[in-house]
Amino acid sequence: MSSTRTVHVVDDDELLRALAAQTLGEAGYQVVAHPTGDAFLAVLDDASAGCILLDIDMPGLSGLDVQAALNARRLAWPVVVLTGRGGVRIAVEAMKNGAFEFLEKPYEPPALLAVLGAAFEAFEADREVRAEAERARALADALSPRELQVLQGLLAGMPSKIIAHALGLSVRTVEIYRGHVMDKLQVRSLSAAIRLALAAGVEPLPEPAR
Repeated sequence: MSSTRTVHVVDDDELLRALAAQTLGEAGYQVVAHPTGDAFLAVLDDASAGCILLDIDMPGLSGLDVQAALNARRLAWPVVVLTGRGGVRIAVEAMKNGAFEFLEKPYEPPALLAVLGAAFEAFEADREVRAEAERARALADALSPRELQVLQGLLAGMPSKIIAHALGLSVRTVEIYRGHVMDKLQVRSLSAAIRLALAAGVEPLPEPAR
């Protein structure tokens, strides 16, 4: 277990916070406890990214209120909500709002660890995807307008001759731009350029009118 995995325990029950912190700490997680939703949101800007163990029924801001605030900030940290017995309806609402999973209190430590393990695996995989998309967008943003159009043509599956026709350029000029595109995207193959263009959200070039 990596010690960099942080769990934010947001629960007004002091005993349950302590028990969760003990269970998670023994499993190798770094635990940050918050007694209320308001207290958690107050330090959110400086908090370490991680998973949020969020009680639904709290004084002040409820778990659903906290979740709404997280969604408003577009925070992609996984949320595992905690409900009392009979709180499935509210848990389902939280799931619809993007919660990763829910647990009913009292929960068993193995169940908690299993859910958090799955949440972190999904979070870390998603973070890698987002990082790759950001890198791809940065590389694509470095292209000149003409280079971007050539990339869009490649993304549309057009040969150089058709791209040249669509852009009013010579085939030779398109080939030169294509070389520049490959260099700036730091790729050696067309398939790699296409994958990067897709990751960056580049739109294909429309087919030229016949």
